[in-house]
Amino acid sequence: MDETPRPGEAPEAYVRRLAREKAESVECGVDEVILGADTSVVVDALLLGKPADPADAVRMLRALSGRDHKVMTGVCLRSAGRSIEDCAVTRVWFSRLTDTQIEEYATSGEPMDKAGAYGIQGLASKFIPRIEGCYFNVVGLPIALVAQLLSTMRNI
Repeated sequence: MDETPRPGEAPEAYVRRLAREKAESVECGVDEVILGADTSVVVDALLLGKPADPADAVRMLRALSGRDHKVMTGVCLRSAGRSIEDCAVTRVWFSRLTDTQIEEYATSGEPMDKAGAYGIQGLASKFIPRIEGCYFNVVGLPIALVAQLLSTMRNI
């Protein structure tokens, strides 16, 4: 699946589209519900996905250092003949990081499979003094939103 943002595509539209495409890429049985989700970090309207290498992780961490940003997760639930989607947004504050902290964290390996090059549930937790919104969204799946969408889907 090509995860390249489309020209002019807003961050929320981007994560919702990827969630929908992931959900649509899987066969769905009559009694099944498929979940597709995609998370990105947004700072200054710039989308930060997973870093390509440690140097890319350093670039992302420098962009986040001492600032707040948004974590957006698009969620799509699909069943036979129906689908529903939404987006969770959590605001995250990062402490100001030294070059040494950035280099050590970037080379730890932890950032490599994480949007925005950090894992709130891991070593980067010490860099995050505050969040506003769903913690599980920052981890990668907004559980409360998924439960709400499942409930809505059952009642349609």
